[in-house]
Amino acid sequence: MTRLRALCTAAVLVCASGSAFADQASHNAAAEKFLMMAHADKLGTPVYMQVQEMFAQRFAQAQAPAEKRALLDTYTAKANAALDSAIGWNKLKPDMIKLYTDNFTEAELKDLVKFYQSPLGQKVLQKMPQVTQQSAELTQQKLQPAVPVVNKLLADMTNEIAPAKAPADAKAPAKK
Repeated sequence: MTRLRALCTAAVLVCASGSAFADQASHNAAAEKFLMMAHADKLGTPVYMQVQEMFAQRFAQAQAPAEKRALLDTYTAKANAALDSAIGWNKLKPDMIKLYTDNFTEAELKDLVKFYQSPLGQKVLQKMPQVTQQSAELTQQKLQPAVPVVNKLLADMTNEIAPAKAPADAKAPAKK
């Protein structure tokens, strides 16, 4: 009788774990579908562009002759390969899926996919990078007047703290 219970319990656990695995696979698939719709596979593009620009600038600063252009292309390709091994989509994808499955239920991910498939969702996908960039520029512009004030406050605080410290060149009184 005890053996039968153990076998039944094991069977229930196997079925439950299979169901949990299927649920996780479905949840992962929903996250991956959302990530592809949101073009998450392009997250590294600005980094690649920035690195390519760095190589192009260095090439120009070195006043390299045009016939050395192939050298620039070779090194840029090597840099791209290094970036691929660090932040290529195949490297980011598992972590991104986990990030989204940890923060959104499968139903929420499916709702996000549904939204991004709608005309408004498509517009959000198209416009959001531009809106985000413009928002950052607007914030930067609005921040400019505060920078000198914050820098002065930082300097004032540093000056007030400084007297509390013993001067580095002051000598301790000699012991007798």
